[in-house]
Amino acid sequence: MPNLLEAESSAYLRSAAHQPVRWEPWGAEPFRRARAEDRPILLDIGAVWCHWCHVMDGESYEDPAIAEILNREFVCVKVDRDERPDVDARYQRAVQALSGQGGWPLTAFLTPDGDVFFGGTYFPPEQNSYGRPGFRSTLLEISRRYREDRELVTKNARAVAERLTQSLDETGKGRAGEETLAAGADLMARHFDVRYGGFGVAPKFPHPGACEFLLARWWDTRENWPREVVIKTLEGMARGGIRDQLGGGFHRYTTDERWIIPHFEKMAADNAELLRAYCSAYAAFGTPLFRETAAGIVDWVLGTLTDRERGAFFSSQDADAGFGDDGDYWTWTAGEARAELTGPEFDVAARVFDIRERGEMHHNPAKNVLWRRHAPAEDEAGLLASAMSKLALARSRRPTPVVDRTPYVSWNAMLAGALLQAGAVLDRPECNELALRVLERLWSEAWRAGTGMSHVVGRAAPGGMLEDQVHAAAAFLDGFEATGNRTWVERAAQVMDHVESAHGDPAGGYWDVAGGGAGYLSVRGKPAQDAPSPSGNGVAALALARLAALTDDARRRRRLDRQVETFAGVAGSLGLHGATLLRAIDWALHPVTRIEVDGPGGPGEACAMHLLALQTWRPRRVVIRTTGGRPRATVCVGTTCSLPVETRGALAELLR
Repeated sequence: MPNLLEAESSAYLRSAAHQPVRWEPWGAEPFRRARAEDRPILLDIGAVWCHWCHVMDGESYEDPAIAEILNREFVCVKVDRDERPDVDARYQRAVQALSGQGGWPLTAFLTPDGDVFFGGTYFPPEQNSYGRPGFRSTLLEISRRYREDRELVTKNARAVAERLTQSLDETGKGRAGEETLAAGADLMARHFDVRYGGFGVAPKFPHPGACEFLLARWWDTRENWPREVVIKTLEGMARGGIRDQLGGGFHRYTTDERWIIPHFEKMAADNAELLRAYCSAYAAFGTPLFRETAAGIVDWVLGTLTDRERGAFFSSQDADAGFGDDGDYWTWTAGEARAELTGPEFDVAARVFDIRERGEMHHNPAKNVLWRRHAPAEDEAGLLASAMSKLALARSRRPTPVVDRTPYVSWNAMLAGALLQAGAVLDRPECNELALRVLERLWSEAWRAGTGMSHVVGRAAPGGMLEDQVHAAAAFLDGFEATGNRTWVERAAQVMDHVESAHGDPAGGYWDVAGGGAGYLSVRGKPAQDAPSPSGNGVAALALARLAALTDDARRRRRLDRQVETFAGVAGSLGLHGATLLRAIDWALHPVTRIEVDGPGGPGEACAMHLLALQTWRPRRVVIRTTGGRPRATVCVGTTCSLPVETRGALAELLR
C-alpha cells in the first residue's frame, strides 16, 4: 500500500512520500491500527534540514528489503520535529532515558498506546565499525521481543513513562539573589574554551543567550573576564567555518572545537539569537567584525529566508543538496576555487580562508571549509572582496540546498524581534519595515483570542504551544519600543494574559502545552532549559519583566516574581542551559534603564534621540517613545531619573 505522506503540509514528510515504507502522519489512526493489529509502532522524528535524517532515509527507508520488514511487523509513523515540537520534546526525553542520547533522526519503538520501550537515533542498515547496531537486525529483534517477551516490553515502557513525567517538570523553587547569577556565570566560565572561544568541546554549539547574560554580568560587576569570554566566543565563531563566509548567517554547530567544520544546516531560530548577540556586542564594544557579522546574518535572512510577497520568514535551509552530499554546496576544492579566480585573487583567498589541496571534509579530503585563518593585509582588501564575490556567484550556480518555507510563529517572532534590533543598531530601516509587516501578519493570521497563537502562520492547528505565545509577546514588545505604537504593547499584554490562563499553574511556572491530548501528550512539562532554543519559561519571565518596566503594571511584576521563585532553585545550576532564566532573574534583581523620548514624529531631534536610544546597549534597557510637545528625553535607572535633555548630542552625553 502507498504511504500517506504526499498530502502533508510538511516538506520533510512529503520528501518521504515516495518511500516504500507505509508511513502514516502523527494522529489517532496509526495508534488505533496498532492496537487492532497488535503491532508495535516505529516512530521516526526528523527534519528537512537534518543531514543524518537524509542519510537514514536513503540507506534504510528507501531500501525495499527493510521496508518489507517494517510494513510486515510495525505500524510506521513519521513526524516533522519543527511542525510538532511538542511530540518531539516528549519522545526525545523518553529515548534519552533509555539510551542516554537524543537528537535527530529520533528512532523510537512504541507500544500501541504510544509508550516507548526501545529507541535510539541514527541506525546504519548493517552494524558498522563504530559499533552501532544494524537497523535490519534491530527491527527483527524488536519485533521478536514484542511478540515473545511482552512482559519485558511493558515493564520497560512503564519505567520510561515514569521517568518522562519527572523529567518534563524542570521547576525548582528557591530564593533568587546575586549568588544565583554568580553561580550560573561561574558554571559558564568553567565550560569556557580559553583557546578557541565558546563553551565545551566538540561538537560545539553557539550559546548566544549565555553571551547576552555575560555581557550584563560584565556591565554590572565590572569584572573583565565576562567581557573576554563574550569577545573571544563571538570572534571565534565569526572567523570560523560555522559562519557562512560567502553568504552570511551561521550553520547550526561544528563537529570540531575550533569552529571550523560545521553541520551545514542553517536555522531561523539560531540566526535570530546570534543576530541579537552580535548586535548587542557591537553596540557595547563597537567592534567592526561584530557589525560585519550581524550585517551578514541580515543579508542572508533577507535574501534566503524571506517571503517578501506575504510577509513571513521561512524556517531553515538544508545542509545538503541531495542524498550522498555532505556539505558539497558550501565547500571548495583548491581547483574549484582556482578556476573561478585570477591568480592574485586566489593567492589572497587561499591565505585568508586556508584553501589547500587537502581540506577539512572527511568524506572528500580535497574539500575546504572557508574560514578566516588570517586577516587580509590592507592592500589585499579589494582582491579579497572580488574573490568572495566571484566564489559566491559560482556557488549560486550549484544545486542549492532546499529551504523549508513553513512560517513557524515562534521563529518568525524571534527573527522579527532580532531584525528590529538590527534595524536600529545597523541603521537599516528595511529591517524594521519587514519585521513590522511580519508582526502584523502574526497578529492577523496566527492569533485567536480563545486559543492563542497557532504554531504555523495561517494554520489553526497545531496550536497551544507555550513557545509560540511567549516569543510573539516578546516580539510585540520589540515592536512597541521600535515605533512607540501602544498597540504593540497592548497585544503583548493580551498574549501574556492568555499564557497565564491557558498555560499557568497556580503553583508556579508555565506548562509547555495548553492541555488536552492523549498518551505522552497528556503529560505536560515546565521547561527551564535552553535546549538549545530559549526555554518557554525563561522567555515568559523576560516578557513579564519588560511588560512590568514598560507599563508599571504591578500584576506583571507579581507574575515575574512568581516565575523567579519557581525556578530560582535550579537556574544557577543549569549554567549555559539556564541562560534565558538567568537573564530574567537579572531583570528581576537589578534596576532597569528606561529611556523616554517625546516629541513630534518624522525627521528631527526627537526621531534622532529615539534612534540613539535604540542603538545604545545597556542591560535591562527599555525605550518608550511618545509624540507630544517639543523634543525631550529622560533617562531613569531604577527610581532615579535625569533632567530632560533636548538634543541627540545631549542624550548621548547623558547616556555616557
